[in-house]
Amino acid sequence: MVHGAWHGAWCWFKVAPQLEARGHDVVTFDLPAHGIDEARPGAGTLETYVDRTCQVLDTQAEPVVLVGHSLGGAIITQVAEERPDAVDTLVYLSAFLLDDGESLADHRAPGSALQGNRLVDEERGTIRVKDGAIEDAFYHDCSAADVTLCRSLVREEPVSPMSTPVDTTPDRFGRVRRAYVECTEDRALPPTVQRSMQASLPCDPVHRIDSSHSPFLSMPEELVDRLHDIARVDRAPQ
Repeated sequence: MVHGAWHGAWCWFKVAPQLEARGHDVVTFDLPAHGIDEARPGAGTLETYVDRTCQVLDTQAEPVVLVGHSLGGAIITQVAEERPDAVDTLVYLSAFLLDDGESLADHRAPGSALQGNRLVDEERGTIRVKDGAIEDAFYHDCSAADVTLCRSLVREEPVSPMSTPVDTTPDRFGRVRRAYVECTEDRALPPTVQRSMQASLPCDPVHRIDSSHSPFLSMPEELVDRLHDIARVDRAPQ
């Protein structure tokens, strides 16, 4: 499970044990410069994010269901290009679903609560969300306790990954099964943007949750239901 920008492995703390209770082996980890990872702020790149994910993937005994949230969508796309045989299914959770040559910057959406609320520190090479906008952008349907917890754990995001394009091919990334979980009340990555990306790169199945950008906090049971359904789909051998 690959977290998104500003977050860390901690964001899965409600979802992971529920998936494990349903019989799934769950692996969460911090990307470089996130969570408790000790890399300096600004040091992360899309390449180092992909390398970290591939390192985790290489320890697994069989192909995995690889879940990416938000920016994590770009990461799992590139990982599938690098390790197509190690991935059974890519799951985009309100995530960036990028075509070859696209970056996150190509899908900035009018109406996103992040517009005008990001602060770039050129010297440190980082970007953060204004304090007053964090709850509206990410957690508007979360409990006050969860919002307080998140405020204490989010970190600055390196700028570089947001403008780095993915490099994919039909023969590698293109042959890996894709699923999408839409968040219909998302104010950070609006549903119109989620669906426009799917129009270019169709996913099957597509599930919907009536949640904010953070269903792992506000609706963990519903998210677990969707992930469980995606992971247990029986398919004929290719």
